[in-house]
Amino acid sequence: MLAAVAAPALPFTAVLFGLSGCLVDFGAQTRTLRSTDGTSFLSLDASAFASPTPGAIAALKRLKQQSIPCAWIDEYPAGIAEQLAAPLENLIQPTPSPNNHWPAPDACWQALMSLGVGQIDGCVLVSGDPRLLMAGLNAGLWTVGLASCGPLCGLSPAQWDVLSDLQRERLRGRATLELYASGAHSVIDHLAELESCLADISLRRLKAEKP
Repeated sequence: MLAAVAAPALPFTAVLFGLSGCLVDFGAQTRTLRSTDGTSFLSLDASAFASPTPGAIAALKRLKQQSIPCAWIDEYPAGIAEQLAAPLENLIQPTPSPNNHWPAPDACWQALMSLGVGQIDGCVLVSGDPRLLMAGLNAGLWTVGLASCGPLCGLSPAQWDVLSDLQRERLRGRATLELYASGAHSVIDHLAELESCLADISLRRLKAEKP
């Protein structure tokens, strides 16, 4: 009897990422630059928040090796977004801020058009922000939520490091529930876990599951 042959994984068309609280700026601390009424920024210097999050650079390099086009999305003004994206080593394409804000799907569609992507099927959005995840859902994309490094936990790396394991687990748990409640198809801790998550989504696609 011939051994069963595993079906080949379906290739992904494109992967979109949030910028702050996803690829860079653990805990989405850039939001602290906003004035108390949330209408303007107190400072244009976001360089202190531009460090890549755990696994971000490795994830982008893997996707580039697989020739999967990628772009980042953010709502911050261009000057701040450019500062945040500086350490990403030209591994990913930027997307200009859309006129309509999240959860409108415009930002996702604009990013896919900038990548020259001709279909929604096989496109994934990764973010720790529920509003951006909802935009991805409205655009018809698979969505992956990030529990620890996004705005829901909202802690800087230093603040996160001093927490006990139990405190971290409670924060992760609350963030995970909220990300699933916003419609995320999968939730992981941070981008170091993205490869296995994409493999799981690929299996779901093989079973004809749709986002």
